[in-house]
Amino acid sequence: MKKNHYPRLGETLYRDTLPNGLPMVVLPRPGFRKKLCYLVTGYGSVHQDFTRDGEVFHTPAGVAHFLEHKLFDLPGRDISQEFAALGASVNAFTTYDMTAYYFSCTDHFPQNLRLLLEMVSAPCFTQESVDKEQGIIGQEIAMNLDSPDTRIFENLMAAMYENHPIRHPILGTERSIGEITPEILRQCHRAFYSAGNLLLCVIGDVDPQEVAEIAGAVPFAREAVTPQEVWPEPEAAPSHQVTTQMDVASPMFQLGFKCPWPGKGESGIRREIVADLAAEALFGESSPLYLELYQKGLIDTSFGGGFETVSGMAMLTASGDSKDPEAVQAAIFREARRLCREGLEPGAFLRMKRSALGRRIRSLDSFDSTCFRLCAYYFSGYDYFRFPELYENIQEEELYPFLAEAVTEERCCLSLIEPIGGRV
Repeated sequence: MKKNHYPRLGETLYRDTLPNGLPMVVLPRPGFRKKLCYLVTGYGSVHQDFTRDGEVFHTPAGVAHFLEHKLFDLPGRDISQEFAALGASVNAFTTYDMTAYYFSCTDHFPQNLRLLLEMVSAPCFTQESVDKEQGIIGQEIAMNLDSPDTRIFENLMAAMYENHPIRHPILGTERSIGEITPEILRQCHRAFYSAGNLLLCVIGDVDPQEVAEIAGAVPFAREAVTPQEVWPEPEAAPSHQVTTQMDVASPMFQLGFKCPWPGKGESGIRREIVADLAAEALFGESSPLYLELYQKGLIDTSFGGGFETVSGMAMLTASGDSKDPEAVQAAIFREARRLCREGLEPGAFLRMKRSALGRRIRSLDSFDSTCFRLCAYYFSGYDYFRFPELYENIQEEELYPFLAEAVTEERCCLSLIEPIGGRV
C-alpha cells in the first residue's frame, strides 16, 4: 500500500490496487466519528457507446441512471433498510460521466462496507423488475419536465450540441428507457462495473489495511472497456436561443458558451482551473460586471456561473433570474472584450486566485466534497491533493486568451424560461 503525505494540506492518503483489481484510496481522519465511503464507476449518462472485447455497443439514453436504481433492488431484500439497521445512511447519484454509491455511518463500518460491495457487485435483473423500474423512472422524468431549473439546462444542452450525448437528459426520455432490457443492463454492468473502472474511496477514523482486506475479498469482473469520449462537434452553437414558457414569476435564463474540451491529466486540470478563474474574473460576485448588473436591477442574488466540463465537452455558463436577460447577455460580451483589452485591476488577480485556493482548502473540511473530488479527479487522471501547486503557477495572462476564444456570439446560446403569457 502506497502512503502519500501532503504537507501543505496536512493530509495523508493511502492508495492501493487490491488483488481483485479494485483501486482504493483511504483518507484517515483520526478522532472523527463519521465515516464516509464512496464506490464510484467512471460510467455516466454520456457513455452510451462503448467497445468491449472488440465488440461495439450502442445503448439507449438513461441506462447509467437506470442501473443506479436497479442495484438497490435485490430479490426479497430491502437494501436501504439493511443499511439503516446498521446505523448507516445510504444513497447514490448519476452524473454525466460517473455514478456513485455511498454511505455514511458512525458504527458498524465493516458491515456497511461489505453490504455496499455486495450490492454493487452482484445485481439481479429480471424483466418484471425492469418493467416496474421503467414506471418509477418515467414518473421522475415527468417531474423533471415540471422543474424550471432542470428544463432550462436540458433545453440549453439540446440547443448547443449537435452530437455530444450531453444533449440527452441523464434520466433519458420516456421512449429511451422503454428500450432498456435486462440484457442491456447486464452488458453495461459487466463492462463498467468491472474492477478497473471502479474506485473505492473512504474517509474517516478507519484502518486502511482493514478496508483493503474487506474490499479485496469481493470478486469483481475484470473487463477491458473503452467508452467513446470524443464526438465530432462544431465550434459554433447550432442554435443561439431557445425559449420555453412555464409557470414562473419572472424570466429565468441560462447562457452557455461552447469551449474546447480541456482533456484529462495535469494539463487538462490546469486548463480547467484557468477557465474557472476566467469565469470568476468575468462575472464572479466580486467582479465589476456583477456589481454593475446588480445596481441596475438586471440580476439578483440568484445570478452565478462558472466553467463545467464533462467527457469530451466543456462550457462556460451564467444563469439567474432577470427582467431583461438579453441585456445581461450583451453586458457579458462587452465586459469580456474590455477584460481582454484592459485586464484586471492591479492586485485583483492575486486576490481572486488566493480566494479560489482558500475555498478549495476549506472544502477539505467536508467529507462529502473531498470524497467526491478525489473520485472525480481520479477518473480525470490527476491526484486531487496536488491542486495547490497548479494554482501557484497560473498567471493572469492565461485568462484572456481563454475569454477571447470562448465568449463569442458564434459559441453562445441563451436558454430562456418565460412566464406563461409573456413578460410583465
